[in-house]
Amino acid sequence: MTNFQNPIDPPEIVKGWIDNKVHHGKGKEIPVFYPGNGSQVSVLVEDTEDDIDKAVESARRTFDKTDWSKLSVEKRIEVLEACRQVILDNIDELALLECLGTGLILREIKGFHLQRAAYNFRFFAQYISQAHGERYDNTDGYLTLVNREPAGVVGLIAPWNAPMALATMKIAAAVAFGNCAILKPSEQTPFSLIKLATLLRDVLPEGVLNLVNGRGPVTGSSLVSHPGIDRISFTGGTVTGRQVMSDAGKQLTPCTMELGGKSANIVFASADYERALDGALIGIFSNNGQQCLAGSRILVQEKIFDKFVEEFVQRTKKIKVGDPLNDKTEIGPIASKQHMERILSFAENAQKEGDKVLVGGKRLSDQKTGFFIEPTAVLASSNNSKVCQEEIFGPFASFVPFKSEEEAISIANDTEFGLVSYIWSDHMPTIMKVSESMRSGVVWVNTPMMRELRAPFGGFKNSGVGREGGYSCEQFYTEEKTVSIPKTPLNLKKFGDEL
Repeated sequence: MTNFQNPIDPPEIVKGWIDNKVHHGKGKEIPVFYPGNGSQVSVLVEDTEDDIDKAVESARRTFDKTDWSKLSVEKRIEVLEACRQVILDNIDELALLECLGTGLILREIKGFHLQRAAYNFRFFAQYISQAHGERYDNTDGYLTLVNREPAGVVGLIAPWNAPMALATMKIAAAVAFGNCAILKPSEQTPFSLIKLATLLRDVLPEGVLNLVNGRGPVTGSSLVSHPGIDRISFTGGTVTGRQVMSDAGKQLTPCTMELGGKSANIVFASADYERALDGALIGIFSNNGQQCLAGSRILVQEKIFDKFVEEFVQRTKKIKVGDPLNDKTEIGPIASKQHMERILSFAENAQKEGDKVLVGGKRLSDQKTGFFIEPTAVLASSNNSKVCQEEIFGPFASFVPFKSEEEAISIANDTEFGLVSYIWSDHMPTIMKVSESMRSGVVWVNTPMMRELRAPFGGFKNSGVGREGGYSCEQFYTEEKTVSIPKTPLNLKKFGDEL
């Protein structure tokens, strides 16, 4: 393995974007690294509380003083379609910048992440084209109308593991319903989103999309606690999510939270064996293993457990880890050195806790500069093991056997998380019983991860608050207003008149 060249030259200094122009923040400079070779490739200027004030002022001015929030549905559809086209027209540069920040495989960024980013805008264009209102006729002679109006200025906090795909879901929804948005990307992966913001300057009026940079405790906290913010949408870790909700709660700002996961991938003996094996590998190792919806706890029925684990391990040993620019690569580098070391610590501690490392668990021996690790699988001593209870967020699977449907349900639900669950079986009664028993917001049956944008997506328990999706986003990014009108003039009693 060689020390990989950067996929593209990034900006020397990453700055914010306010009023459709570069904003020079007042905070400290933070180094940004390319995970492929571990080298510093840029610095990011952190935005402070004063910078957040400017971003909010810009967004509030546009929302309150222009006709942006009152655009017709037809005009908003045109804007959303134009945003989609900007992504498609610049897909090569955006993909390289995404690769530079995240270390994700370039082939997958172009083939999935950016296609999804573009589709997010088309989806909401299609959704609002079917918008409808509510009308109620009352026996007392009243007509009541229920209207949905834009919420106002929204704060959007995007994660580092899939910046374009996940941030554009939030941007598209906010824009579709007439809001102004302030986006904060992760300080680790700013390149693709700041580029997108600059590309959209010919599509979105000043103040509709501002972008601020920085760490959560500094920039993020200032954003979510700002009194001028009307909504907060956050995707990230559960610990950070709790702090975001705490800060937002001081202003009673409504939040949606897509947080962590420790999803059970349940494989029954009644499953299509080869399909389940393929699905288990995809479920934990795609996206470099760094996704909250990964099927990281693989529960396999005892009848097929030994064979399934053995074949999973053999397939894992053949996975190609390496340069994200290489079309043959299957897993690229971990996003940061700190996160790489955290993942490896779980493998190091597994043996001490009675778990058995079946494959991987180490940094690649021939790569000491980039953040590459071996894809890993562990036989857990029980579901109480740390590798089964804590979100590792990497290419790291843990195996647990089970005997019956009841035991599988009990193990699967024995976690603080509840984002998604996977079920592999060709026995319909098993599918129905187990899917109805899962304490998770999403259940995928006989398939690896998929996303239906019309349906709500979010988690139970510590995996989140609220949902994203067509109707769910409409509810979140709008305020309901009820207007009641008498159909005929009322014969009102005149107070003060003599009877």
